[in-house]
Amino acid sequence: MSATPPRVFVARLAGMLVFDPNGDQVGRVRDVVAAVRTDTRQPRVLGLVIEVLGRRRIFLPMTRVTNVDSGQVIITGLLNMRRFEQRPTETLVLGELLDRTVTITDSGTQGVVYDVGMEQTRTRDWILSRVAIQHGSKRFGRRGQTQVVEWSEVTGLTGAESDQGATHLLAALDEMRPADLAGVIHELSPKRRHEIAAALDDERLADVLEELPEDDQVEILGQLGSERAADILEEMSPDDAADLIAELPPETAEALLLLMQPDEAEDVRRLLTYEEKTAGGLMTTDPVILPPDATVAEALARIRNAELSPSLAAMVYVCRPPLETPTGRFIGVGHFQRLLREPPSGLVSGVIDTDLEPLRAEAPLDEVTRLMAHYNLVASPVVDDAGHLLGVVTVDDVVDHLLPDDWREGRVPASPAVRDGT
Repeated sequence: MSATPPRVFVARLAGMLVFDPNGDQVGRVRDVVAAVRTDTRQPRVLGLVIEVLGRRRIFLPMTRVTNVDSGQVIITGLLNMRRFEQRPTETLVLGELLDRTVTITDSGTQGVVYDVGMEQTRTRDWILSRVAIQHGSKRFGRRGQTQVVEWSEVTGLTGAESDQGATHLLAALDEMRPADLAGVIHELSPKRRHEIAAALDDERLADVLEELPEDDQVEILGQLGSERAADILEEMSPDDAADLIAELPPETAEALLLLMQPDEAEDVRRLLTYEEKTAGGLMTTDPVILPPDATVAEALARIRNAELSPSLAAMVYVCRPPLETPTGRFIGVGHFQRLLREPPSGLVSGVIDTDLEPLRAEAPLDEVTRLMAHYNLVASPVVDDAGHLLGVVTVDDVVDHLLPDDWREGRVPASPAVRDGT
């Protein structure tokens, strides 16, 4: 490991790409696993938590790491693809040590951990050797001073968990996509999950909740308080909010619906009336809807919205007023590729596809799947008997319901291999 630098700060590793000796990408670093002792001895770093294809998290022993430099981790040998399961004697450095309040032994001053340094010893072992601390500022709006001290010079890193914030952990994970951040949160203890949820803003938390297993969703929502829980549900897409509310006790669900904005609650209530695995139960109620006299330029401006998922941005839906679901009579869809080929001043009603057969709300999942597969669709309109647009089923929602219930956890059959390097 001659090319390995003597010290690496763990927060820098978050999201770093991992490559094999041939230069092929293996995955990304999600955390560092260490054996934190109850005394002042420097903990041994056992390995890395790597996220590989399919959002599966596995354990990579530090004995397999040959280089940590230039924004990448190089490894050697075969990977054990068994899903990572944290042991009671192990600590996740990013997930559990960042944001801890510690005390510097000599001075008695307190600070918050914002990073941890690890380094390689002469015996080739890796240890946690340094703690980066930020002290509180006495002036409002100013960051406190920072310092880096030896591991043995602080107390509070071991033993029972105290209340932690999540500022520095979230800073380390700031660039993660919601699905990836959800994977990190899922692996943490319930206490740590709640601390992170409390620190996220409403929009970011809503995006993350949509990517979590239902048990985690219900657990986190139950810790937020009714007012904030209702705010989070309003930020979620109506179909995801309806799925989550359906998992709550009826009295809790009704209380949250009453706290939501009436128009937001109305969409969720309507979705709750449909069977789960039908077009009505799968659809979202907020696609891009335009009147017949809208121009191509207007349609392209609407689908350019960065907050739209690719499947919702693939089509616009032309309807008679009113333009909120349920709309007036549904006329047809405008495919974005066709819109790109048309003059911006042209009317969108002149280039729409009127041959696409919309789904009925009661259509079962297998019918939805067949139609979308047959016509290679990424989304399909859903109408009522009178031809009013009720919503849109997207391919990601269909796939979500076709996969096993625990697909978000990335579980694979347990390997008989024993975790090495520990």
